[in-house]
Amino acid sequence: TSLFCGNNQTFHTDRPDLPECFQLSVLSWLPCIYLWAVCPIYLFYLQRNNRGYIMMSIVNRFKTVFGLALWIVCWADLFYTFHETQQGHSQPPIFFVTPLVLGMTMLLATFLIQFERLRGVQSSGVLFIFWFLSVLCAIVPFRSKILQASSQLRFTTFYFYFSLVVCELILCCFNEKPPLFSNVVTDPNPCPESTAGFLSTITFWWFTSMAIKGYKVPLEAKDLWSLNQRDRSGVVVPKLLKEWEKEHAKAQSYTYKEMNEVEVLLAKQKGTPRQPSFLRALIKAFGPYFLIGSAYKLLQDVITFVNPQLLRMLISFTNQKDVPEWWGFALAFLMFFTAFLQTLILHQHFQYCFVTGMRLRTAIIGAIYRKALVITNAAKRSSTVGEIVNLMSVDAQRFMDLTTFLNMLWSAPLQIILALYFLWQNLGPSVLAGVAVMILLIPFNAVIAMKTRAYQVEQMQYKDSRIKLMNEILNGIKVLKLYAWENSFKDKVLAIRQKELNVLRKTAYLGALSTMAWTSAPFLVALTTFAVYVTVDENNILDAEKAFVSLSLFNILRFPLNMLPQVISSIVQASVSLKRIQDFLSHDELDPHSVDRKNAATDYSVTIVNGKFTWAKEDPPALHNINVMVPQGSLLAVVGHVGCGKSSLISALLGDMEKLEGDVSVRGSVAYVPQQAWIQNATVRDNILFGKPYNEQKYRCVLEACALTPDMQVLPGGDMTEIGEKGINLSGGQRQRVSLARALYSEADIYLLDDPLSAVDAHVAKHIFDNLIGPEGALKGKTRILVTHGISFLPQVDNIVVMVEGRVSEMGSYQQLLKENGAFAEFLRNYALEDIVEEDEATEEEELFPDDALSNHTDMVDNEPVINEAKRKFIRQISSVSADGENLRNRSVRKHGCSVRKHPDPSPEKMKKQPGMEKLIQAETAERGRVKMKVYLEYAKAVGPLLSVFICFLYGCQNAAAIGANIWLSKWTNDATRNETQKNVHMRVGVYAALGIAQGILVMISSFTLAMGNIGAARKLHLNLLENKLHTPQSFFDTTPIGRVINRFSKDIYVIDEALPSTVLMFLGTVFVSVSTMIVIVSSTPIFAVVIAPLTFIYIFVQRFYVATSRQLKRLESVSRSPIYSHFSETITGCSVIRAYSRHSAFVLMSDMKVDENQKSYYPGIVSNRWLGVRIEFIGNCIVLFAALFAVIGKDKLNPGLVGLSVSYALQVTMSLNWMVRMTSDLESNIVAVERVKEYSETKTEAPWEVEDKKPSSDWPVEGNVEFRDYSVRYREGLDLVLKNLTLSVKGGEKIGIVGRTGAGKSSMTLCLFRLLEAAGGEITIDEVKIADIGLHDLRSKLTIIPQEPVLFSGTLRMNLDPFERYSDEEVWKALEHSHLHKFVSSQSAKLELECSEGGENLSVGQRQLVCLARALLRKTRILILDEATAAIDLETDDLIQSTIRTQFEDCTVFTIAHRLNTIMDYTRVLVLDKGQIAEFDTPANLITKRGIFYNMAKDAGLAQ
Repeated sequence: TSLFCGNNQTFHTDRPDLPECFQLSVLSWLPCIYLWAVCPIYLFYLQRNNRGYIMMSIVNRFKTVFGLALWIVCWADLFYTFHETQQGHSQPPIFFVTPLVLGMTMLLATFLIQFERLRGVQSSGVLFIFWFLSVLCAIVPFRSKILQASSQLRFTTFYFYFSLVVCELILCCFNEKPPLFSNVVTDPNPCPESTAGFLSTITFWWFTSMAIKGYKVPLEAKDLWSLNQRDRSGVVVPKLLKEWEKEHAKAQSYTYKEMNEVEVLLAKQKGTPRQPSFLRALIKAFGPYFLIGSAYKLLQDVITFVNPQLLRMLISFTNQKDVPEWWGFALAFLMFFTAFLQTLILHQHFQYCFVTGMRLRTAIIGAIYRKALVITNAAKRSSTVGEIVNLMSVDAQRFMDLTTFLNMLWSAPLQIILALYFLWQNLGPSVLAGVAVMILLIPFNAVIAMKTRAYQVEQMQYKDSRIKLMNEILNGIKVLKLYAWENSFKDKVLAIRQKELNVLRKTAYLGALSTMAWTSAPFLVALTTFAVYVTVDENNILDAEKAFVSLSLFNILRFPLNMLPQVISSIVQASVSLKRIQDFLSHDELDPHSVDRKNAATDYSVTIVNGKFTWAKEDPPALHNINVMVPQGSLLAVVGHVGCGKSSLISALLGDMEKLEGDVSVRGSVAYVPQQAWIQNATVRDNILFGKPYNEQKYRCVLEACALTPDMQVLPGGDMTEIGEKGINLSGGQRQRVSLARALYSEADIYLLDDPLSAVDAHVAKHIFDNLIGPEGALKGKTRILVTHGISFLPQVDNIVVMVEGRVSEMGSYQQLLKENGAFAEFLRNYALEDIVEEDEATEEEELFPDDALSNHTDMVDNEPVINEAKRKFIRQISSVSADGENLRNRSVRKHGCSVRKHPDPSPEKMKKQPGMEKLIQAETAERGRVKMKVYLEYAKAVGPLLSVFICFLYGCQNAAAIGANIWLSKWTNDATRNETQKNVHMRVGVYAALGIAQGILVMISSFTLAMGNIGAARKLHLNLLENKLHTPQSFFDTTPIGRVINRFSKDIYVIDEALPSTVLMFLGTVFVSVSTMIVIVSSTPIFAVVIAPLTFIYIFVQRFYVATSRQLKRLESVSRSPIYSHFSETITGCSVIRAYSRHSAFVLMSDMKVDENQKSYYPGIVSNRWLGVRIEFIGNCIVLFAALFAVIGKDKLNPGLVGLSVSYALQVTMSLNWMVRMTSDLESNIVAVERVKEYSETKTEAPWEVEDKKPSSDWPVEGNVEFRDYSVRYREGLDLVLKNLTLSVKGGEKIGIVGRTGAGKSSMTLCLFRLLEAAGGEITIDEVKIADIGLHDLRSKLTIIPQEPVLFSGTLRMNLDPFERYSDEEVWKALEHSHLHKFVSSQSAKLELECSEGGENLSVGQRQLVCLARALLRKTRILILDEATAAIDLETDDLIQSTIRTQFEDCTVFTIAHRLNTIMDYTRVLVLDKGQIAEFDTPANLITKRGIFYNMAKDAGLAQ
């Protein structure tokens, strides 16, 4: 160098100075090299990304001027050197090269400043780093120039240079204005990230505004920033689909190529076509962006290993006595700086990974949604709706989780190799001993992980079956109460729960082992390495430098070693998911051209020629040789027996079936009404408009024609009433009419009506036919194809098609077909009888019309007075906010609940705002603040107070052992300085080992005790919840949506079982580690205590901000997640309707919006973690800085062992500080589950099941006399009376019919007998026993009811008849015989063990009704209540039940709630109720002669003249 630069200076002086040569060459050139290296890439990037230019601003002018000034200054130096050379003082070449290079670089920087402005860059990272490096590199020469103060021109230029560079750096921190002509930001709430400067982006400073807002008030959806354009579905999904299309095309062409070559072979065996690879499509679409993240990761991995090297220098620095102080300070600051750099880079890497994951999820959901709209029916049958929704939720989620770890695949091995290299340098071959231990631990951990996964699967199965059972119990809770069967079902639930807890316990054993392995691993490794190192060779001396540097390297090793197995397992999971998604996306799609939709003018608007159709290619054809021509504007009826292909014909016209041969043409647009009405979860009006613009007059006419006007008046919000999922709060008839209204409103040319009239009452059917479908209806002149069972309408249609077994047997008008006397005539003869009966009922129900609407739902919600309002609202709020994806249906009922009571006629706007606004805010206050501590104590109480204290004590011991081991190590290393190492090696190793192993054992014991405590708590909480829910009165279930209760049993119990224990474990672990770190540092350098206070303050400050914001973001995210899935499952069920109305693209847009809405709250959630990470790690880095600084200051008093100890502890603390905040926030969100379960375990209970001292005799009631005295009852506190002062007495054996209009109180009478409603006044006595005094089970088990809706539980048929196993098989068979089920059951292979599916789906409705009859026959008590089914299920079943009751229950007292008068005309007496009072009570004959209400009813029914 002396040739190139001239003289040299050294290091070891008190006033250190770097040699001038070094200053002039390396330091000056560093920034230049950086800028010239980055420049080409950056220019290429700017060329590609043009955002429009930015106007010259003041800042920009200054930047440019300063840049040019710098160039002048540098070249002034150069010319001065020339000048000197001419004077004869020749300078070394460095004095020419450096100014030249610097000057060129400054010109380049100036050019970049302007080029960026023209390309619309608002803040430049490239230049910021350049100016920052320049300043850094100029500080050293600046200092030396000041020290050597002299008056040469070079010094003057240098001062200029330095001040200008600093100015540039400062200016670089400011943002430019946004570019001109950039897309005008119409966003009401744009994400500040897009305009954030470089510094702000790197430290995530732009997120601070949201953190502050979230801390002040709970965040709401409107506070969230809009999603960045580049993350929206509209951008992301097409990107993936484009790549997927390419893959498809490739696979296709590949297959064709193969085909041509191997046609001969193909004749012999079918070649499998090559599957298009979804993975390749994903990589092409999202790979490049992800790679940027990987580059960051690489940088970070390299920087990680700088700190152990600095630690080594620091320790050796404290060892030497005569080194200048500044050297130590420089080291301390370098440590801080590298750690900080590492933090920034790591979080950038995470940000890229998470955003990729988020885009993956968006893209996969979008692709699946788009595919689901067009797959064939065969493909749809191969996977259930649930499975497809799972693809969307679970599998897309797996990809999202994988992207965060994916880089570990290459980064972990890299880190391991680097760590081993440095360790080898440090300790030589003895490292291998430690590595061997690590490698041995891997299979150990892997085995544990495998077992744990197996247990998890098993536990999931138990959990699913428990939830399924709970779901049935809660759905059929009324029946359980009526039959007094609660205990049997409680035992079933608890049996499953016990198995579940056993599995949990096994998992806990394993968990304790793995926790032990995880905490003791670094220690065991260190122990073996050090022990081997010391014993192998006498000369190996373990000094502080070796020991603590190795420890910090081992700590680095720990992470990749533990991550690798996890990454590999999550890759395996993701590959399974990938396969499933790929299969789904490769399903066949419906052929859009199977139906010819061209608008050629012909007389026939629908024609099918030689049609042959099938549902799936491999199935036999469902329809064959179909020839149908429908003239323009005619009405065609399609009739036939069940399953003869009527609906298939409609599907064929829609193009939903596979066409095997023939031609179908449909001229014009189509409107379709399916057999099962498909209702969206939206307002009634939206359901009818279905995307068409609103036109008041047309809309009114449509409602009128579909007989919906009266219903609209009854619905709580009119036509703005929100309808729950699957139309849950509309009756079947209303759903069908809404579906018809949708068709009518769409003004199509062709109407395909698939049996729309079967779901509505007869008189409504007539109204609809006359006003809508028939020759005089609103649709006259349109082409209508009507599938129907109603015979009365057939004479009025133009043509009739009769279907038999998938073919058209005859076609013609009514008269022609009657003459032919073929299949049609026979069909008429079969059905005529029933039809007449139906007509009779129709008139009787005329009155029901207005009330029928929502009777069962509205009286639950509407009539509640305002007294309870506050309390109920409050409870509701808590549950509505804290429940994650609360069932949607409760949301709708709840909304109107709130609004209707306050304003009699709410305007839609008010309605929308109202429930939401107050709800969120109140609920939050309920969840924040004082409740927290109480809930923690509740949980500690459930765990057991003593046990809780003991657990904390164990954690303390375990950390004490860990600190002890490390202090002992530092003592051991100090032997090296006193040269007495050999004397007590064995003692040193022995004690170290003992302390470490003690720590491991304590860890195991403590985590195990903790797990036991948690499981105990889980058992207690679940038991209390279950007991309480089975004892809860019926009114609770009427007002609380089942979804909410199920949520407590599934989501919250799951959190208590699984999430809470692990959170508590991690939380305690991190807290104790952080505290012990502080203790260690303070004990080695007491002055550190001064810094603890401010750091703790900042830490708590950041933590409060983060927790408040992130908790609310999580909640918003989960609330906005369920609409995606519910919208999706809704779409799948209604895809034929969506296609028929060609609303395909609108629904895709809706789905995209919902996904974006969800990602809108997910994205800030990711960023909040990054924001927190940068800040908390900064605090951790400060701890490192101060630990090192104080070590340097106090170096004379400290030995190297202590320095190593405190600094290596400080290096570890960052991680645990970060986790501590995360765990606090998780703990806060998880502990809420305890609160919610608690809240539902403490609701008011009904009367006791058994009252010991009031037990009636076992044969009570002998007579069966029932007496009401002055009896009044109301549904709930504060509602009106439903029965007012009833007084009547019934002798044993009488048969009483109860009739009356809807809402007259008929059903209430039965509920009173069973005490599902408690008396508001008066009493009921049965055989002289007041029913109010005895236990509920004693009462209910002595009465029998055949309920209106037959409820079956999943399980065997035998269990459904006799859950307590009280009867012998003979008795059961006898009951079956009497209930006419004998033939059916004995024909089944399983006989009595026949499995009933959920809700008895695998039996027909009639059979279910008969099972209920069989139950009644088995119990055979003196009093029977029969609640007649409202809808005529089928006349046959009904007659069977009636005749059985007449024969089998001859001597019993029977109460029948009758809907059809002909069943009760021969009863002893008839009770006519009107508005809750007795209107008439006498024999049927007398009542008819009286000519009162009963007579009118009978006349309507045609039973009286």
